[in-house]
Amino acid sequence: MTVSARAAAAATPDSRDRYVDLLRVASLAAVVLGHWLMAAVSGDGIGNLLALVPPLQVLTWGLQIMPVFFFVGGFSHALCHRSLERRAQGPVYAAFLRARLRRLLRPTLVFILVWAALAPAVQLTGHGRGGLTGAALRLVTQPLWFIGIYLAVVAFTPPLLRLHDRHGWAVFAALAGAAALVDVLRFALGVPYVEFLNFALVWLAVHQLGFLRADGRLTRPALLAAAGLAGAVLLVAFGPYPLSMVGMPGEKVSNMAPPTLALLCHGLWLVGAVQLLARPATAWLARPRVWRGVVAANGVAMTAFLWHLTAMLGVYAAQLALGLTLPEPATAAWWAQVPLRILAAAALTAALVAAFRRHEAPARDAAHPGSGPAAVLGITLCVLGVLGLSVTGLGGLLEGHTATLIALPVTAPAAIGMALGGLLLVERSGSARRVRLGG
Repeated sequence: MTVSARAAAAATPDSRDRYVDLLRVASLAAVVLGHWLMAAVSGDGIGNLLALVPPLQVLTWGLQIMPVFFFVGGFSHALCHRSLERRAQGPVYAAFLRARLRRLLRPTLVFILVWAALAPAVQLTGHGRGGLTGAALRLVTQPLWFIGIYLAVVAFTPPLLRLHDRHGWAVFAALAGAAALVDVLRFALGVPYVEFLNFALVWLAVHQLGFLRADGRLTRPALLAAAGLAGAVLLVAFGPYPLSMVGMPGEKVSNMAPPTLALLCHGLWLVGAVQLLARPATAWLARPRVWRGVVAANGVAMTAFLWHLTAMLGVYAAQLALGLTLPEPATAAWWAQVPLRILAAAALTAALVAAFRRHEAPARDAAHPGSGPAAVLGITLCVLGVLGLSVTGLGGLLEGHTATLIALPVTAPAAIGMALGGLLLVERSGSARRVRLGG
């Protein structure tokens, strides 16, 4: 049974931290808007506006707010896991994974399967090898990297939460220190492959700040923001780190892939900044109409994120199909079309959300026998599958195109199979006892 946004908003308990829900929506919305702005599309393919106009890269210090999503995730995961421990008897790892991943994995796999069906049809028509269509088949799965990393962070939550309960800030300090050491080994000593460790260390450190917020221990947000911003500025000014906080085509060093110490500092200043806004934002969210809007947006946020690039590419494809000329990116004519393109992409995204939103709806907890090891194997397969598809794309689906995930060769069909198999294991790994979930 689907609960309306109005009913869900009216039933919100006074104890709920509404600001966290706003941050979740706002962070994903900023990413969507940033992607729509960055895409420099022409008839020959898809470029990056920030690479064409390098001074605009400073905007990523405001628009790259994905760290806020991981911070919010840490807060919510702490509440969920602790709620399960209070209500359940015995280990709760499998039930925790299933509770946190259902709403994420189901819409993700629907998106993957729809595009996996479309991609061969496009290739068979002969339009999938080059130009805009070929670039689209490579680009459309790239945002899955975020979901893959987030899945891994969820899997590490229970052990890291236990460490947090014992050692508090020391756990964050250890993760941040390890991330810094990785960059020293990478840039100063040239140790190969060590940089990939920061895919875990940087995002887990930001996630750990969410645990601290859940315990009310982020008491000096101004100091956190100032220290993070100063660190990021110094690292970019005097270190080997680029200005952009998102990846740029052709650059030797990216702050995102793998994440760097500069990105971690960027995350610290963002977390401090949003904490400074918590009190006025919470008062604003007390208005019924505002809160209903946030509840409604939260109910479809992941679906919108998954399909927003499809919508943007659909807008450009429609322009080409209608015989409309695509202006050269970054020209006056191109900028003049930006508001119209964003409105059209938003409208098409809304249509796609209407079509697929039911897959994001929370599901009842089903009683399935299972075990913690099955949950671990399932989440591992999901992470590898989703990340694998983000690097392979769907452009070479029929040819068996292979890409490298860290040091492992992977194909799109294999990645899809791993993701589907992982979801099945996660679904069957919950406690046989029905448990009321919190958080």
